[in-house]
Amino acid sequence: MKRREFSLSAASAVAATTLTLPVANTALAQARQFKEGKDFKRLDKPVAPDAPAGKTDVIEFFWYSCPHCNAFEPTLDAWVKAAPKDLSIRRVPVAFNASFVPQQKLYYALEGMGKLEALHAKVFRAIHVEKAKLAKDDEILAWVTQQGVDVAKFKEVYGSFGVSNQVRRASQLQDAYGVEGVPSMGVAGKFYTDGTMAGSMQTVLQVVEYLATTARKG
Repeated sequence: MKRREFSLSAASAVAATTLTLPVANTALAQARQFKEGKDFKRLDKPVAPDAPAGKTDVIEFFWYSCPHCNAFEPTLDAWVKAAPKDLSIRRVPVAFNASFVPQQKLYYALEGMGKLEALHAKVFRAIHVEKAKLAKDDEILAWVTQQGVDVAKFKEVYGSFGVSNQVRRASQLQDAYGVEGVPSMGVAGKFYTDGTMAGSMQTVLQVVEYLATTARKG
């Protein structure tokens, strides 16, 4: 979805779709020559990558209430598990306006409590399948309580300075990469691609592997 399409009310009215995509094939990605300006763009100002030494920083920009992100998530998850080991892959929740911030805080609070692996996919399911409203602080706290999470601890982390800093950093990365829609991906602090540019999210993953190889070569 593009930035102009985003509003919580509009997204909640869109039924989640089922999308099954094959996991990107590294050999295919390396064999195909993707074109700058068509399949991806190079950032005018590089972003300092946040990855361990010897690894390439890869970011998925997403929004929990986006039906396209929901549809892409199973494919992305499978790709992450099979991706080259020298990729450092992370998700960054976006905020195109202030109404997105509670879901950014939800993501980082779950991550901070070590609950992200168990509950990340469940957040998508709650919104897109169960039609739960998870747009405001009280709605999020009520849902987290239903998941058996220590709500007092969650509330503390959710409102913490650390989570606020992560939210601020996420917005900075979003701006630095020029994110116009989600799901989309950034690579090595140098490149950006999305489904509109590459043609499909399947191809996006191939572009990401191609760009990671390009970045490794310097």
